[in-house]
Amino acid sequence: MIEKVVDILADFTTLEKDMINEKSELITDLDLNSLDIINVIVAFEEEFDIEIPDQKIKELVTVGDIVEYLEKNV
Repeated sequence: MIEKVVDILADFTTLEKDMINEKSELITDLDLNSLDIINVIVAFEEEFDIEIPDQKIKELVTVGDIVEYLEKNV
């Protein structure tokens, strides 16, 4: 799961994939802005055929948070 999440996130950041890990924060480490985060969420929703509620998006701070959410809900 982490590999797929990193693959998707790598499309939205200038960092190399090997620089992204479960502790990487979307805003501070990956330098994503709010629009980037919305686009990332849409990409996850399309890839995993799920819907992530708006109120849940605020809780997805790190790559690990995303992986954990997807593992529980996919």
